[in-house]
Amino acid sequence: MSHDNGNNAFPASSIYPSLPSALCDEKPSPAAVLSHCDDMEGIILLVKAADFAARRHRFQKRKDERTPYINHPIGVAFLLISVAKVYDPVTLAAAYLHDLVEDTKTTFEELEQLFGREVAEIVRECTDDKNLPKDVQRKKQVEKAAGSSYKAKLVKLADKLYNLRDLQRTLPIGWSKSRAREYTKWAKEVVTQLKSTNEALEMALDDVINQLLDKK
Repeated sequence: MSHDNGNNAFPASSIYPSLPSALCDEKPSPAAVLSHCDDMEGIILLVKAADFAARRHRFQKRKDERTPYINHPIGVAFLLISVAKVYDPVTLAAAYLHDLVEDTKTTFEELEQLFGREVAEIVRECTDDKNLPKDVQRKKQVEKAAGSSYKAKLVKLADKLYNLRDLQRTLPIGWSKSRAREYTKWAKEVVTQLKSTNEALEMALDDVINQLLDKK
């Protein structure tokens, strides 16, 4: 059993990187979020998805090799709530689970059995084929983005916003500035294909993309 007294806790910025202070002030209370769940099933779905994601990602780290990976899906769900004002339990559950098939041994069949077909299909839309070369994966993300379902588009936008704010905060281990710039340009291509999905997310993405591309 861990006896961590909290002194080694990860800073909030590692969960919600570069979060504007204005958003911190507007952060919804748990009661406000849960009030948008029509019944107990929605609340159970969210807690179950968060717990499942935490268990499956438990040995993984982010690219800085320090931050627990689970901070990412939590952060994506948080951006959907705080920026996009999305409170739909299915979309938020998919945000918690969106990297599981891609980065763990979790299967789509398992997700469908545990969380339902709609959640599993959103995750499927957000999943790259790791058997393909990285450049092909990225090309397919751009090609598939516009045809995604509305809920998958929301998760994809929040995912890109989280990753770009993370990149703004610190370069991943082994990344050069030119590699970060190329990633940002590619992310912009994806985001362009997701336009007219959620104005608040798109404005936040435009802002962080411009800041990153303006960096010398």
